[in-house]
Amino acid sequence: MPRVSSRDNPRLVEAARLIASSRDRRKSGKCVLEGEHLVGVYLDRVGLPETLVVVDEKIADSRIAALVARMPPRDVLAVPAALFAGASSLPVDIGVLAVVATPAAVMPRPSRRHVLLDDVQDPGNVGTILRTAAAAGVEQVLLSKHCAFAWSPKALRAGQGAHFLTSVVEDVDLPAWAAQFRGRGGQVIATAARGASDLYYAVLREPWAVAVGNEGAGLSPALAAHADTTVAIPMPGGMESLNAAAAAAVVLFELVRRRRAGPGVS
Repeated sequence: MPRVSSRDNPRLVEAARLIASSRDRRKSGKCVLEGEHLVGVYLDRVGLPETLVVVDEKIADSRIAALVARMPPRDVLAVPAALFAGASSLPVDIGVLAVVATPAAVMPRPSRRHVLLDDVQDPGNVGTILRTAAAAGVEQVLLSKHCAFAWSPKALRAGQGAHFLTSVVEDVDLPAWAAQFRGRGGQVIATAARGASDLYYAVLREPWAVAVGNEGAGLSPALAAHADTTVAIPMPGGMESLNAAAAAAVVLFELVRRRRAGPGVS
């Protein structure tokens, strides 16, 4: 594998630029995965990264060595810790990063279980919701135009590999999609902090799409108008609301509970 000692190496420069610049990530159609867990999930579910960058001092780590063994040697760069620190947004201890092509955002046919993210602007929330959605068996997560970029470093770290376990599609016209989904018999479930049906008593059914709104403003009126039902999470402790990612988790795992309980539970 090539050993790199110059910070001007083109592939190392590319990795640093992609981590630092949302514009470059969007323009190039590439992103950077930091840490052996994310890289391992990508290798298992998608294929080979374009470039694997490994800290020299970490090559002997068995988990990182296993990743290196799956790559063509020409696509692995071994770099000193100081150079790696200049490229990564995480501590040198993570030991490895990969430059990958962002999976193409092809709109799939509607499935059984979906999450709609309506202008959710915090990348940590986007990544956390993706992680929760993948854990709950959601097949598709659709993001509106003004959501945070799903492939930013913060969203990828929060997602912990979820980006490769469910379909992620950005820049979707959610009201139009919701209208078509309902026309095919799907149920759009809106979330709200108050003035809605109690989540635990609402009649919910598959196929469904759970719509999660902006952290401050909630769902846009255009998307809310296409909801079949609006649910609220009971909060006897007195809090007015939950963060968007926490609320999504509660709703999605209530749906998991019902699915496991059987068809007689609504």
